[in-house]
Amino acid sequence: MSTKRFKELKNLSKDELVTKVRETETELFQAKVKLSMGQLENTASIWKLRKDLARIKTLQTVQAKK
Repeated sequence: MSTKRFKELKNLSKDELVTKVRETETELFQAKVKLSMGQLENTASIWKLRKDLARIKTLQTVQAKK
């Protein structure tokens, strides 16, 4: 996730972040299933999804403290 995308995430509301978390978790699960079945071509996508999920959850924590 580029810094530009991260800045866009900062502007999202709490509800939108919750939706993003669910979407990212679903994508991550699907990527892991594809990996186990040998159908995943880009294995780096799992790493990227995990990092994106961590960034979104960090933003949720920051917003909760405000």
